[in-house]
Amino acid sequence: MLACVKAPGSCGELVQGTLEGQNFLVTCPIDLFSTATVSKSPKVSFTNVGQKTRQAVTKTVQQLKIGAKFQLLIDSELPQGKGMASSSADISAACYALALSAGKTLTPDEIADIAISVEPTDGVFFPGIAMLDHVSGKDRILLGNPPPITIALFDVGGEIDTLYFNQRLDLKRLNDEKEPKVRQALNLVIQGIQSGDAGLIGQGATLSALANQSILYKPCLNTVIELAKQYGAIGVNAAHSGTVLGIMFHSDQLVHYEQCIAAVQRSCREINFMQTVRLISGGLRIVGEKNGYSHSV
Repeated sequence: MLACVKAPGSCGELVQGTLEGQNFLVTCPIDLFSTATVSKSPKVSFTNVGQKTRQAVTKTVQQLKIGAKFQLLIDSELPQGKGMASSSADISAACYALALSAGKTLTPDEIADIAISVEPTDGVFFPGIAMLDHVSGKDRILLGNPPPITIALFDVGGEIDTLYFNQRLDLKRLNDEKEPKVRQALNLVIQGIQSGDAGLIGQGATLSALANQSILYKPCLNTVIELAKQYGAIGVNAAHSGTVLGIMFHSDQLVHYEQCIAAVQRSCREINFMQTVRLISGGLRIVGEKNGYSHSV
């Protein structure tokens, strides 16, 4: 092994929409990862590497002038087409591992440039919680680190193609219409991150999830939100171009957590509970070759 890098996935986004017509999202990184391992090889070899990641790797090879003899293996905990940043995690981990294998590095901004040239990109590889234009790559802002939040992850079913979704002809009009609510949601989330107030983050995420119903409808969302309130959750977030929902709890207040999951399963049979995850700070994790140490980029 020459290099091994982990990138977190996401539970959708905390907020997504437009501000004065410009696209943006606020990341929601979680403790599920995509791991890229680069090893020596007499030729280029790929294992579990999708077409989008191969395109990004080719661009990385060209940009850094890396010799094209390596084996790249992707091992991911993230399902595709769910709004969990599976492609963004694969691409960022692969590009950084490839750079490290050649004794070079890439900044998060450089990774973003490569990834966005392939498809609209989630910024889970930026440290902390980040806000960026996921379509054009403009205005990358680091908002800070999140307070402890535990998320019950649900799936409403199906798959969403990110490229197709962002090419919808009605998308601009629908984003324009929900912009006032999105701006309010963003302000709440930023205040929550800056003050360490999980409740404000939950309020903002819930508002953004509701505002997105006109663009990508989530069945049973209103019921999920009401049940979440009854059982002490701080809010509900959504994948704005995917199929997952997250019921958010302050990690120190999980008294009725399991009862909430059970109540949602009883009341909303059309959505499925996946697992429990934690909201974490984003950023790539470099895994050492010899002694298993790791650190974040």
